[in-house]
Amino acid sequence: MKEHAVVIAGAGPTGLMLAGELALAGVDVAIVERRPDQALAGSRAGGLSSRSLEVLDQRGIVERFLAQGQKAQVTGFAVTRLGISDFPTRHNYGLALRQKHIERILAAWIDELAVPIYRGHDLAGFVQDEAGVTIELSGGEALRAAYLVGCDGGRSLVRKTAGIAFPGWEATTSSILAEAEVTEEPPLGVHRTARGIHAFSREQYEIRDGKIVYAQEGPIGVMVTEETANATAEPTLDDLRSALVELCGTDYGIHDLKWISRFTDMSRQAESYRKGRVLLAGDAAHVHSPVGGQGLNTGVQDAVNLGWKLAQVVKGVSPDSLLDTYHRERHPVAARVLRTTMAQVALQRTDDRTEALREVVLELLGMEEPRKRIAAEMSGLGIRYDLPGTHPLVGRRMPDLDLVTPEGPVRVFALLHDARPVLLDLATPGRLDVAPWSGRVRLVHGRYDGPWELPAIGAVGAPAAVLIRPDGHVAWVGEGTSDGLHEAMSTWFGPPGPQAGRA
Repeated sequence: MKEHAVVIAGAGPTGLMLAGELALAGVDVAIVERRPDQALAGSRAGGLSSRSLEVLDQRGIVERFLAQGQKAQVTGFAVTRLGISDFPTRHNYGLALRQKHIERILAAWIDELAVPIYRGHDLAGFVQDEAGVTIELSGGEALRAAYLVGCDGGRSLVRKTAGIAFPGWEATTSSILAEAEVTEEPPLGVHRTARGIHAFSREQYEIRDGKIVYAQEGPIGVMVTEETANATAEPTLDDLRSALVELCGTDYGIHDLKWISRFTDMSRQAESYRKGRVLLAGDAAHVHSPVGGQGLNTGVQDAVNLGWKLAQVVKGVSPDSLLDTYHRERHPVAARVLRTTMAQVALQRTDDRTEALREVVLELLGMEEPRKRIAAEMSGLGIRYDLPGTHPLVGRRMPDLDLVTPEGPVRVFALLHDARPVLLDLATPGRLDVAPWSGRVRLVHGRYDGPWELPAIGAVGAPAAVLIRPDGHVAWVGEGTSDGLHEAMSTWFGPPGPQAGRA
């Protein structure tokens, strides 16, 4: 039986990101993936949010994604685009890039980090005990791990086998997605009618002046809303034709189906993200309508929150209780995502009363304060974890400042490339005692003379010191004293002592 410190079920974006985080920390991690390779059929997520780009920048790999995607102001809420070009971040935009490319780039990264993937295997079941988890694979093979993380999607076998409840709301709307050939060119773009929403697109496109310009040739991508949300069988070409005729009066001679699938607005969230030595992340922990484009991004950020915590527990640096903070921090974030997606689905309805409500929402989002607040939430830049401290930075993502240090200029995000915590001392060197954590926390002396700004918050007071977690969130702010620093270091990076060495 092969053994690993951590086994991840699923090599989607969440599983790949988590594997990379653990590998950076020196943890023996492996992935179990049913697909024989990283090929992905069908249409999934379509891009990365501003905060996800920041997260990738923190690891030094964002340029790989920027080189293959298209920057655009794609942040939005149901009925309107919300520009974030004035937000204080290097990535004040979204990146249009299909999920299959995101996965391919992440898979290449974890290959560089030598993470093994057991491809062509389904997770058949598992049993956990006090010391670890025994995992059964399809074909009769078995693995042993200290922890198992389910990144295996909305129908997660890990979640079901662990007995974690998945409460929420049933679907109220259902749509068919497909790619096929047509004999009559449909009107490309998104169309809202009294009978529902439908859209036509092509795989290849460019974004020009904020507008999508599709290629002139190639198969047509179709999204069409079904009459009811009650279908249980897989959709067929005949189902698609019928829905098109119902909505558009023609099926455009659709034929030669490449792939077909269905999505709904079912909204559910795992009651707990952890049960013993089993944890959940990504769609295994939360599912919702794809409207707003938050699903993949929420999963990637789950992984970055969990990775360093799990690594510290595996290596004996932190107590097992540190893993409970993963649920406490990320469960409220996803609960908010479910709320915003349900609101957006409601605003897509086509009756007169919803049209009136949509007009009111448009007026509100045209105002600066509501625009900034909702855009910060939708882009992930407004997330704040509930941590002790009164400074506005506490719990929020650390800005990527240009620092001046004794070793030369450096960006804050460059200090996070190896996924280690950083204590940034911006005042008199030598006044902060971090010796008991010197093997775990990097002390950096620096200076920053510009304004401190946060998205949707604006200017905040310049701190004298900042303790930055590996996920880029601020754990402690010093305002002239070191009060609370050692407590924060112990809470997040283990008690002081000889175990401070990095494995």
